Amino acid sequence: MNDDNLYRPYDAGTALGRCACGRHASQHDHDADAARTRLRRGEHADTLGSDFVEAALVRALFPRDAERRGFLRAVGAGTAMAAIAAMLPVSDLQAMMQEKTGPIEKKDLTVGFLPITCATPIIFAGAANFYAREGLDVTLQKTAGWAIVRDKVLAKEYDASHMLSPMPLASSMGIGSTASPMVMPLMENTNGNAITLHAKHIDNRDPKNWKGMKFAIPFEFSMHNFLLRYYLAAHGLDPDRDVQLRVMAPPDMVSNLRSGNLDGFIVAEPFNQRAVYEKVGFIHMLTSEIWDNHPCCAFAATESFVGQNPNTFAALVRSIIRATAHVNKAENRKGVAAMIAPSNYLNQPLTVVEQVLIGRYADGLGEVRNEPNRIAFDPFPWHSMGVWMLTQMKRWGYIKGDVNYRDITERVYLATDAQKRMAELGMTAPAQTYRKHMILGREFDPAAPEAYLKSFASGA
Repeated sequence: MNDDNLYRPYDAGTALGRCACGRHASQHDHDADAARTRLRRGEHADTLGSDFVEAALVRALFPRDAERRGFLRAVGAGTAMAAIAAMLPVSDLQAMMQEKTGPIEKKDLTVGFLPITCATPIIFAGAANFYAREGLDVTLQKTAGWAIVRDKVLAKEYDASHMLSPMPLASSMGIGSTASPMVMPLMENTNGNAITLHAKHIDNRDPKNWKGMKFAIPFEFSMHNFLLRYYLAAHGLDPDRDVQLRVMAPPDMVSNLRSGNLDGFIVAEPFNQRAVYEKVGFIHMLTSEIWDNHPCCAFAATESFVGQNPNTFAALVRSIIRATAHVNKAENRKGVAAMIAPSNYLNQPLTVVEQVLIGRYADGLGEVRNEPNRIAFDPFPWHSMGVWMLTQMKRWGYIKGDVNYRDITERVYLATDAQKRMAELGMTAPAQTYRKHMILGREFDPAAPEAYLKSFASGA
């Protein structure tokens, strides 16, 4: 039993599990010396695991924080620790958890990423030495486009990579590439995208008038493609006949908009904001206006890599979960923006990255908008989101025939693994992996994907 426990289960002033990281009740609830002590404990996987077990047992004993705090105030931390140790097998369970921690199979790793804000957790995990804390030596490799990322992962040039969340599904099914089973233990971000139009279309905001226009998408198997198609179809346009959709690497979109090769694009940040910054375009709408908290990018690897390196992969996942918790906090966003803006990462003006991460930004229409949830970082890979992606692949002809939605999604999206890794770090993961989603005012029920598809008119 240890009063330095990272999660502070014997402190009557804390609330176990209340904050995103599970370490304290609020940012103002601890002094600097105690915080440094606990954070040093969190740098070591064995101590972190032991602390989590102890905190979880105390939380199970006192599911209501008010009861735990009342007990601690009444008897004191020392008496409480002794009493709980006598009642619960804390030491035995801690030892069992340590026995499950195996050695790192592969220390030196190459992880790919695209220079977009969706990659913030992967980048921050490197800059903050989170990989090193898990015993890993990770080289982050900036990559120009999604097809290159996919091919390098399949060729084993990258051990794991930042990917668009539909990509592991498509690769596992052999759609667009040779079939190669992939696994995705983490979502990186939600929201974080927009539809941007050329400045000449400032008076052409009604999608019904967009016939013949040229739009760039970053990849066919992307939320960008699916969301744009969904939006266009909802306004009566056939995405395959009424407009031109061109696959283009995100870093090339602003220059092509400037030259007139595009009328608009849908892409991850910071390129929408960069178009505004350069006065060549305006933000027509954030994709959160289509589906708030929609999935975007993810972290993935081949099934074979994970099978050969399970402890390495678990360490990678824990590193990125830690980073996700940090970068998702509003108070950290300004510092994170300064860290990821330089040329070795995003290579963008700091003001552009800050406007994205902080959510206060110029929209190119003469307004300054405040959208704190413009981009969020949530690691949980909902199975229901994967099922929706598969419905869109079928809707637009990427998949032919019958689809076993649940089987495919559950093999690729490792929600159970995410629950385990989040728990190891004291975070509360959703107990369920399926939920209903609202997209442009229409409810999606993952329990009835075929009925959902049939509810749309053909091609609409």
